[in-house]
Amino acid sequence: MHLQVSWRNVWRNPKRTGIILTAIIIGAWTMLAFGALSRGMMTSTLSNALNTLTGHIQIQHPAFRDDPVIDNRLTAPARVADVLEQHLPGNAAFAFRIQVNGVASNARNSESITIVGIDPAKEAGLSFYGDNTAQGKLLAPGDYRGIVVGQALLDSFETKIGRKLVLMTRDATLETASKAFKIRGTFRAEMEATEKQFVFITLDAAQSFLKAGTGVTSACIKLPEETTMDLEALAKTAKALARELPEGTAVLTWVDLLPLLKGYLSMFDSFMLLWYLVVFVAMAFGLTNTMLMAVLERTREFGLLKALGMKPSWIIRNVLLECLILLAIGLAAGNILGFATVQALSGGIDMSFMAEGSEFFGIGHLVIPYITLKDLLSVNAVIMGLGVLVCLYPAVKAGRITPVEAMSHT
Repeated sequence: MHLQVSWRNVWRNPKRTGIILTAIIIGAWTMLAFGALSRGMMTSTLSNALNTLTGHIQIQHPAFRDDPVIDNRLTAPARVADVLEQHLPGNAAFAFRIQVNGVASNARNSESITIVGIDPAKEAGLSFYGDNTAQGKLLAPGDYRGIVVGQALLDSFETKIGRKLVLMTRDATLETASKAFKIRGTFRAEMEATEKQFVFITLDAAQSFLKAGTGVTSACIKLPEETTMDLEALAKTAKALARELPEGTAVLTWVDLLPLLKGYLSMFDSFMLLWYLVVFVAMAFGLTNTMLMAVLERTREFGLLKALGMKPSWIIRNVLLECLILLAIGLAAGNILGFATVQALSGGIDMSFMAEGSEFFGIGHLVIPYITLKDLLSVNAVIMGLGVLVCLYPAVKAGRITPVEAMSHT
């Protein structure tokens, strides 16, 4: 009976009901849509960071992270490979690299770059290398003279495929190593800075160039995608590997390698909750004002109900039920609009129009919004829970109306 009466009371003034429903719908819709966009940007940032030669886990010499030179290398990669092959999940992948800082130059230009020696057969599945070849071709196994550079670096050096590029760095004997490589092709990356920073040669060529023997500077491991945000499982895998690996190795997860990004992601949920509260406060004023107006307009009605013996708690219950009905309808419509918006943007949002800004924050050119169950529950819980809370004032005010007060009301 209370539900039926409350339902009828909600629609006694369709115009007022429509206004408050519009506020609730817009509030829920914007919360979900903004949350989905933010999640997409967060995922794009993390994916871009992991894809830029970071991976989920890296195995390095303990001193390499602080001093990334060829001296701090793993001298027995075969033993590391045996451990990884035995203890990594079947759908994981790994590859060895040599990664050192150096200088690239030609007759016209010279720039600081990062030289990366890779296994061409394995690297394509671990990083952005091989995702998008702009010109020419990628490296072939056993190519000691070839180099693949970013398209942006090729353009800035005003050179082209087939020409030579001289690399210079310090080798394992502490001498300056210099060698000319022939440009085989160029790659594309999410960010122009990445295209200018990295150049790729084969791992064999890097070992020979740097006089490193069979040594490598790191082993990069890529785990299944669902492990990326499962930090507990990630840490468990890293600890299991650390127990099996020989001494003189350090096992670092992406959390260790990218502490700033980890801090940003940790604060993300707090920022989202703060955004939800800001939107709700704006919506709450309209909800409270509308419910209060509805109560004041029905002062004589509540007084009559009191005179007929209705308990104050019943009146409060009826007003809160009216509020719940409004919130439920508004949330349902807002959720539908939120999912429809995300579905309409499921192909992704092209961020290339603000390339410099997105690169500054490490966001890829394509952001795909998505709604998580956690965000959906948070939005609905905030609006429903706090909505009932702000409706308590009009409801209690209605319950306190006396027959005498109602008789004097005009």
